[in-house]
Amino acid sequence: MKKIIVIAALVAGMGSMGSAMAAGDAAAGKVKAAVCAACHGANGISANALWPNLAGQKADYIVKQLKAFKAGTRKDPLMSPQAAQLSEQDMENLAAHFSSLK
Repeated sequence: MKKIIVIAALVAGMGSMGSAMAAGDAAAGKVKAAVCAACHGANGISANALWPNLAGQKADYIVKQLKAFKAGTRKDPLMSPQAAQLSEQDMENLAAHFSSLK
C-alpha cells in the first residue's frame, strides 16, 4: 500500500514538472512585447489608466486573458485583433516576460 502511495505522489509531482517545463521563454516574450509597449508601457506599466499594467501579473492569468481575446469570449477593439495574431507559444512567452517584471 505504501508503495502505491509513493508512486502516486511521484507521478503527481512529475505532472506538475511537465507544466512548469511548458512555461514560456521570457526573453522571447520580451522581444514579442515590443508591440504591447504602445499601450501597456515598455516595462508593463501603462501610462494610461484605460490600459492595465501587465508587469507582475501571474503568467496563467495573462495566458487566460489572451486566449479569451483570441477566442472572442472577451472582446476589445484593440486587444482582440492583437491576440488573434498570437500563437499559444507567443502567449506563454509574453506571460513569462510580463510576470517576471516588477
